[in-house]
Amino acid sequence: MDQQTHNAIRAPLAGASSLARTLDDLTRAGELCERLADARVRCTACAHRCVLGDGARGICQVRYNRGGQLFAPFGYVAALNPDPIEKKPFYHVLPGSTTLTFGMLGCDLHCANCQNWEISQTLRDADAGGAPLRVSPEQIVALARRTRSQLIGSSYNEPLITSEWAVAIFQQAQALGIRGVYVSNGNATREALEFIRPYVVAYKIDLKTMQDKQYRQLGTPRNRVLDTIALAKHMGFWVEIVTLVIPGFNDSDAELMDAAQFIRSVSPEIPWHVTAFHPDYKMTAANPTLATTLIRAAEIGQEAGLQFVYAGNLPGSVKNYENTHCPACNAVLVERYAYRIQRDQLSGRGACPQCGAKIPGIWA
Repeated sequence: MDQQTHNAIRAPLAGASSLARTLDDLTRAGELCERLADARVRCTACAHRCVLGDGARGICQVRYNRGGQLFAPFGYVAALNPDPIEKKPFYHVLPGSTTLTFGMLGCDLHCANCQNWEISQTLRDADAGGAPLRVSPEQIVALARRTRSQLIGSSYNEPLITSEWAVAIFQQAQALGIRGVYVSNGNATREALEFIRPYVVAYKIDLKTMQDKQYRQLGTPRNRVLDTIALAKHMGFWVEIVTLVIPGFNDSDAELMDAAQFIRSVSPEIPWHVTAFHPDYKMTAANPTLATTLIRAAEIGQEAGLQFVYAGNLPGSVKNYENTHCPACNAVLVERYAYRIQRDQLSGRGACPQCGAKIPGIWA
């Protein structure tokens, strides 16, 4: 166990803030764990696999051990919005559909550029701390029906650490034909993926860098995420990958090619989204990503042999890299501008109308 993990899991519950006490009440016994000797538990929700003594919190700060039982977040949201599926982003899942998206509090990583840091860094950063809103799975599913959402997504903070709550929602949604999706950093375990697999059809993973040293600065070894990408694909999730291209951090041609070649080694059919960074949280000195940088990244992805490469967050400025093209005949199959679908020839069909080539994804 590395020193960071050792320090994090020994953080005591005693003397917790009022928000921590509130969140500790909004829990139930967790399923993603193993009981060990001496009232210890091993959490298996994320790849940190924190071993917690009685009264200790995990690295995420929201899963904890009380009396030899692991408790996991349950019964609240910190964010809840109906979003376009393209915002997740998923470009090969029901184009133009609505995803009722919920998030809780906490994260197992600590990225300096996090756009949702106010909720993800709760109990870790004194300036963070969203307000939990008590809600039941039934209420969330009812809202999904009112908003005509075809999907429910766990996002905003890291969904792996709140998987028990997500599954409770997805189970009820599935009975009504509403499918679940995850928007994740990919620091997963096989146990967590097996736990959510019956209810989650699509899994978006952030591939933040190909440099192990930089990944460790964010909070995890690089290979844990690479392993998750390969495992999720093997288990039958529909996988899409996002790399936020940050000037001076991960935007060299060599690193972008390394990322693209890795994705291709798993499957050339996996969509790769290269998206624009804007300064946020603790990374305000870096420059915003230029459209020319995203175009270069997308071209590198194509050069590496990826069939579906998209450039995001700069609508109208990235040539044709917002659109889905047929890899066989290059016909435009889904035309997009930002989160709006302007033309869709795949939904309900899943194949190119010009040449008949099948296009991987979830189209119906």
